[in-house]
Amino acid sequence: MKAFIKKHKGKLNIVLLIIITGLVLYFSLKDDFDNIVDRIVNVNAWYLLLAFILVILYWLLRSLALHKFTKKMKKDNRYLSSFQLMLRTQFFNAITPFSTGGQPYQIYYLVQEGLSPTIATSVIIQNFIVYQIALVILGIIAVGCNYFFHIFAKVSLLQHLVLIGFLTNTAVIIIMFIVSFSKKLNKKLISLGITILTKLHIVKNREKKLAEWDAYINRFHGGAKVLLENKWEFIKNIIYNILALVCLYSIPVALLYAMGDFTSYNVGIAIITSAYVMLIGSFVPIPGASGGLEYGFVSFYGSFITGSTLTAIMLLWRFVTYYFGMLIGALALNLKRVK
Repeated sequence: MKAFIKKHKGKLNIVLLIIITGLVLYFSLKDDFDNIVDRIVNVNAWYLLLAFILVILYWLLRSLALHKFTKKMKKDNRYLSSFQLMLRTQFFNAITPFSTGGQPYQIYYLVQEGLSPTIATSVIIQNFIVYQIALVILGIIAVGCNYFFHIFAKVSLLQHLVLIGFLTNTAVIIIMFIVSFSKKLNKKLISLGITILTKLHIVKNREKKLAEWDAYINRFHGGAKVLLENKWEFIKNIIYNILALVCLYSIPVALLYAMGDFTSYNVGIAIITSAYVMLIGSFVPIPGASGGLEYGFVSFYGSFITGSTLTAIMLLWRFVTYYFGMLIGALALNLKRVK
């Protein structure tokens, strides 16, 4: 059974995703099907197009940060190559829990492009760190704005979920920094792990394995040091990711306008609300955080809109920000395979 699950893990994730999507659609549409479908069918096409442009801008800006990191280690790296990689990453993020499939694919891709596995890993970890920092910065701003201006009603469950999400993302940043820059701690942990595996007779030659990992850690930290030589470049990459998230978080405004509603909330409110939604979705252990993100969206945006409009915007938002990326990523992967 374990062998079967391991062999078909990707397919099982897709099946799980389809089942959860079906359940979300069922519970979203079952009470007001006609009105919700009518709202979706009669949206303003230009504002809907704006929503798609915003998600593309999100990919473009995130690709720019990835390109800057990659170019430091591979001088001939082209921005278009990083953008194509970002598109393909959307597919792997979409079908894996916690979006964990994207980074391994990115490392694999960079290795195919000529980087060593250690340097490729270092590049992707640094790129992930700046994204997480941007996510937490916007989360802090959102929490601060809500604390002072009382944007949302106090709901104990939602407050706890947001706190867990915030702490989770902050912990990820701390762990990534330790992995990237604490060479001594890494070596101690690796030495402890290899010692335990040697006593369990899983590792036979302890000294040889320690030497291999020591060389790996030295190369990895050497790459991380190169990437952080220019602090301003690192900060700029954080800014690129903040701007990318602002584009992503603004999509509900375009969808609200597409429904013909120009007053229920503005861009500032949408950015704050979307930051809250993303904090909840960051720890849902299901591909695409399905179920959790929909719950968060309806809970927080329900403070400003209700009924069929809320459900219609939520469904369109999930398609634009999630399913559209998964489809584009799958298409980009197939085009690469054909080429």
